[in-house]
Amino acid sequence: MGKKETCAVCSGKIDLHYNPMEEWGIDGMMCGDCYSKRVSEHYPGEHIRVNKDLD
Repeated sequence: MGKKETCAVCSGKIDLHYNPMEEWGIDGMMCGDCYSKRVSEHYPGEHIRVNKDLD
């Protein structure tokens, strides 16, 4: 595992991996920031994180 994974959207380093939703058409893993932004775009409104203990 010498190669560090990077976000398929921003090319930044991934600490926690997120799988993009199929309808987003993104090939590869996403970082938390890009995943959150994409969720907000596709599902407008208030989003409450339920697993804040993982931060």
